[in-house]
Formats: sequence, structure tokens, C-alpha cells
Amino acid sequence: MGPPADPDAALAVLREVVALGITHIDTSDAYGPHVTNRLIREALHPYPEGLHLVTKVGATRDAQGGWPAAREPEQLRRAVEENLDNLGVEALDLVNLRLGDATGPRAGSLAEPLEALVALQHKGLIRHLGVSNVTPEQVTEAQSIAPIVCVQNLYNLAYRQDDALIDRLAGQGVAYVPYFPLGGFSPLQSAALSAVAARRDATPMAVALAWLLQRSPNILLIPGTSSVAHLRENVAGAGLTLTADDLAALDAIGR
Repeated sequence: MGPPADPDAALAVLREVVALGITHIDTSDAYGPHVTNRLIREALHPYPEGLHLVTKVGATRDAQGGWPAAREPEQLRRAVEENLDNLGVEALDLVNLRLGDATGPRAGSLAEPLEALVALQHKGLIRHLGVSNVTPEQVTEAQSIAPIVCVQNLYNLAYRQDDALIDRLAGQGVAYVPYFPLGGFSPLQSAALSAVAARRDATPMAVALAWLLQRSPNILLIPGTSSVAHLRENVAGAGLTLTADDLAALDAIGR
């Protein structure tokens, strides 16, 4: 909630993202609210060619730090317009429709809110659509309404309910973006993870990210960070190749 404690450090992280060749930034105008997108614009606008800004709509931030749903057509239209204004773009590369709540996905139809976003896509305000915090059945329903290029759900070494969904999406060429890839508010801790990290001369977090990248070719990572040093540590995970023994030890964590 609110601006970062050190705005200059936040701007430095964003500029280092581009310097490191990262081309995918996950955001939402609800973060702050409005703060994150304005920082992105200040740090990076005009945006370099090839940089993709991925945002999400479907929830707002309240004064207590909660995430009440905001999925009525007018709420979604306003959210898209606020993302456009605060990022300083004429069209959003990818908009994820966030469903469920803070505890996870909830069953139910997503037709009405997704169709509202499709209408905005037809107006040229959105290039691509994705869904977030959804059940496999909701993914199927979404794909019957519009082309879905991305699914963003909770998934990490210790939480693997989406294994079958990841494999299905990989066969369809659809990206899977795990949120909380490092455990979120409960950072991953495991003796097996620490042992693999020690063998590979890497941090446990770099190993956890490397495991995700080797889990499936359609996985894209969005680990959060507030410092340049942590950002570089995250990027190190992309260059780490785990052995079959490493993978077997890590796979056992989530079983």
C-alpha cells in the first residue's frame, strides 16, 4: 500500500530490469493503488522495443489491504483505462482477468467479465487476454470465449496443484506464469532445497526458480523484488541447470 519507502531504489530496480535484458514486467494499477504503474512509467517511458507490460484487472485494493472483487463491466473498463493512463500507453500488451479471492480460485462462470474485456480488446485497448487465480474448468471456459495466451496461478516447489494444467497448456502453446514462485509471504524453506543449493553453489531461491524453468517450457517467471541485488539473484536462476539428481530431490518436496 502506498509509495515505496525508497522511490529511487524502486526506479533503479526497474531500470536494471531492462539493462539485464528482461522483457516481461508483471504489474497492475491496483498495486499501490496506481503507484507501481506510475513508477514503471517514470523509470522506463518511452518503453524499449520488445518490453511487454502485463497487467491484471478484476480486483481493487481497499484501505485495509484487502482485495475486493471488481469484475462488473464498468469496473473493468475503468481499470483498463487507469492502466493505460498510468503506464502511458495506447494499448495494453496483455490483461489478465483475476478471479477467485485471496485464498485461491473459486468455482463459477467467468463469461460476463471476460466478455467485457473482449469488448475492450475489440476497441483496440487490449492486445491479448489471460486469466489468473482460476480453476482448470474456468480455463476451459475462457478458451471457449476468446484466445487465452496466459494463465497466472499459484505454483511453486511446495504447491503444485496445477501440474496437470501446466502440461495441458504446454501442449496448447499457452504460457503459464506462477505467482508466488518463491512462496510469497511464506518463503520456501526445505532441507532438500538447501542441500541442492549448496551443491550447485547457488542460493535456495535461485534453485527454486531454476526448478520452475526446467519444469516446463511454457513457464514464465515473475519473482518480486525490491532491490537490484535481489533482482540479480533471481536472474541467476535462469542460468542455472539442475541435474537429474537435483530435480529428483526437489520433486520430492511437493509430494
